[in-house]
Amino acid sequence: MLPPACSLAEIQRRMDEVRRFLSITLSVANAHTVEFYTHDVWQRFVAVPPEEVLSAVRSDSGQQREPEFKGKDQSRTTFGFCTDTKRLVDTHELLQAAKANSLPGLGVCWSRDELLQALRESRSESGAPPADTGSELEPDEFMNFKKSHEVQSMSEVVACLAQRCGVKQVIDVGSGKGYLSSFLSLQYGLRVYGIDSSSTNTHGAQERNRKLKKFSRAYQKHTKAEKAQGEATRSPQEELGEIKPGLNGDSDVLCGAGEGTVLQEEAKVLTSLSDVNPAVERHSEPNPDTGELFLSALSVDVIQTTSPRIPPSQLSAEERERRKRENLERKALNRAGSASAVFSPLTSHVTAETELRELIGELEDAVMVGLHTCGDLAPSTLRMFAAKPELAAVCSVGCCYHLLSEECDPAQEERSHGVCGFPLSQYLRDQSWFCGRNARMSACLALERVSLGQGIQMESLFYRAVLHVILRDHYSSYKSEKRVGNVYAKAKSFVDYVRRALRRLELDESKLSDTDIQDYHDTYRPRMGEMHAFNMLKVTLAPCIEGLILLDRVCYLKEQENVSLSALVQLFDPLLSPRCYAVVGLKRPSREAGTLWNLGRLGSPRLTGLETPFLGSQTRSRWEKDRQGKRRP
Repeated sequence: MLPPACSLAEIQRRMDEVRRFLSITLSVANAHTVEFYTHDVWQRFVAVPPEEVLSAVRSDSGQQREPEFKGKDQSRTTFGFCTDTKRLVDTHELLQAAKANSLPGLGVCWSRDELLQALRESRSESGAPPADTGSELEPDEFMNFKKSHEVQSMSEVVACLAQRCGVKQVIDVGSGKGYLSSFLSLQYGLRVYGIDSSSTNTHGAQERNRKLKKFSRAYQKHTKAEKAQGEATRSPQEELGEIKPGLNGDSDVLCGAGEGTVLQEEAKVLTSLSDVNPAVERHSEPNPDTGELFLSALSVDVIQTTSPRIPPSQLSAEERERRKRENLERKALNRAGSASAVFSPLTSHVTAETELRELIGELEDAVMVGLHTCGDLAPSTLRMFAAKPELAAVCSVGCCYHLLSEECDPAQEERSHGVCGFPLSQYLRDQSWFCGRNARMSACLALERVSLGQGIQMESLFYRAVLHVILRDHYSSYKSEKRVGNVYAKAKSFVDYVRRALRRLELDESKLSDTDIQDYHDTYRPRMGEMHAFNMLKVTLAPCIEGLILLDRVCYLKEQENVSLSALVQLFDPLLSPRCYAVVGLKRPSREAGTLWNLGRLGSPRLTGLETPFLGSQTRSRWEKDRQGKRRP
């Protein structure tokens, strides 16, 4: 059974709770670290020492405590902020409120196991066969640990959604280098179309496709030679070790490489695979476990199994004719090109208005997915899902909230009339809610990682804030549109950092001596603790801001009449993958198709939610033929 589902009204109530909390605290998240000293941010927002804030963050266990600020009546605070001064006076009250207004505290999320169990139960109740996964494929053979965790966790959910909806196609929006797309095709036999705006990523995905086929041919050649010669000199593991180094070696081709190095690392693998070691053709006793593991890693359309060789003279006329026909069909399929690909990578900029059938000529009913789709692409994915009848389900994991466009920016005289990424739901749009870029940037912070001492480089932030003081005191262009960039990584000291930054900004560095620059550092160094404590407050608020953004997306799906199920699901371990929540949706059938299905096939007056099969364009066409008497259901 499904866990208790939140109705639209319940989601809206939860959004109201988070909005009330953020209406008091969002100004902290929107404070810019660069202006920390020039705008005296600590004194503006906090009335307790930084040591108390850091101590509270480290030791807070969610228990009720005495107010830290003894001079104020606790009844005159809201979420730890004084109602008169608007400054933080009780850190523990703030931390407890932040926990309560995060997604785990709100109790609106499903676990991945709960969703999988519900999908499998509904599938078994409808009599559908279980999903065929073949032998287990280990993705960490081809990608780093983080990406392996993400791909394995999400692909099982996507495969269950596809099985539940009775579809075999998947559209991977923002597919990047094709990690998820390849695994869905290899492990679950799904036809995947990966759409990415970067031609470099598309090219990399095509090269991977070619390497997997070459890998398959090399392995089959190896096993064929073994059978023919019948002698064992080397193990299959050793032979494969000479073929596979480019797939999972230092270059980390199938995952973990930076976008700019894709082609270089692809070249390394292509070299290792194109010059197949002669040892591949040597003979050894085949290991059936090894062969099964590898062959199960490749989709059926990649593998061409070999049968024992029979001399043509011993074949019957019928057998010769059958083999000739099969060879002609196989050649025709090969000429068809992409039809036999592991998955089909496409290059296109996708928006909510994109016509998928113009990109994919063979498009049928499909599941739309997105693994860490940046900025506006995640809400565009949900808009497409709601608008396109051929999309049966969606599973979207967004990221890069700072790249979202906002509709209700108070700095603009008029409301944006274009399609914006936030707010997405009509409910939040009607309230003209605005987060701000700095707050959305704060939402990208990883609370779980920071709690373990990872994630924030305090010294680089400190250097930049003090540089801003120098620019204010000595240069009139400290609000220049030019960016300092990542000069901290190359700087050997604070003086070196400032001089590199001034040259980057094209400012006269001769105005300041090294002693002058060092004096600024020494003056503000004792206040570095304030910056550290303030950033910890921003990290504490991050899950609440992210939660509102994601609740807005679920609310949007619940507002759509054609969506039967929508939920937030935690797919990943937040320590491994901080953006760990997926928005999952399932379509309800159209009225006509649903009636035909229910009355003609199931004999049930009405099924709802997960119990109702998705009826897309292919099914509607079939039932139209049934109704015309061409075929009985």
